[in-house]
Amino acid sequence: MLSERKIGIIGCGNIGEALLKGLLASGAISKDRVRASVRTAARVTALAAAHGIVATQDNRAVAQFADLLVLAVKPQILGRVLSEIAPGVREGTVVVSVAAGVSTAALEAQLDGARVVRTMPNTPVLVRTGATAVAAGSRATEEDVALAQALFDSVGITEVLDESQMDAVTGLSGSGPAYLFLILDALCDAGVKVGIRRTVAQRLAAQTILGSTKLLIESGAHPGLLKDMVTSPGGTAIAGIHTLEAGGLRTTLMNAVEAATRRSAELGAQVDAALRV
Repeated sequence: MLSERKIGIIGCGNIGEALLKGLLASGAISKDRVRASVRTAARVTALAAAHGIVATQDNRAVAQFADLLVLAVKPQILGRVLSEIAPGVREGTVVVSVAAGVSTAALEAQLDGARVVRTMPNTPVLVRTGATAVAAGSRATEEDVALAQALFDSVGITEVLDESQMDAVTGLSGSGPAYLFLILDALCDAGVKVGIRRTVAQRLAAQTILGSTKLLIESGAHPGLLKDMVTSPGGTAIAGIHTLEAGGLRTTLMNAVEAATRRSAELGAQVDAALRV
């Protein structure tokens, strides 16, 4: 599927390069079928040397080359990039957007004839363990959505959702790594407080979260059941959980996801309005 496509990545920064690495490492595409654009000449040289692909500063050239085009640029500069590449995007090109909060309708209005698929990845794509939501625009086909899934399956897992849920995804998995890093930082401090060296506390805390997450995914069990497996009557874990519940951990996390979801919708409305001017 992907092997027959000519793939262009506009904005080959952290997410774009992570996607490129995943595609090449998985063998899904060959190097000669990829073009990428970056802002500086130094990055062009570095990208070509690191991955053996054609890299350029010319966004329009990448758009003209591709029949599967990834827009991996920040929402703040998306309008400028769209005006630059629009003449080079052929009718029927599948455009996969990574720009947070930007609707498929806004992109379709700027890229006449393109079939747009919106995605929301998170930063763990950098280590090929990302979670990406995928939503189809009005002109996108099931095959287009499958192509977007194949792209991001190379760097983690994908879930196909209705576009109306994308702000919620931003609040949950898009922003979720920040919540977990905050929790990890707190666990490390807690380890230091009870006498563990910080470097050791960090390794133990990180591995605990990694292992617990892997157990949840591979077992398919409800997290409440796995929690109960750790908590014995009158034991240490239930004493700790009682303290977390008293501190309102569940409510705080739920409120955080809700607040991030609202903010995603606000920012998306601003960007959409700017693109439609």
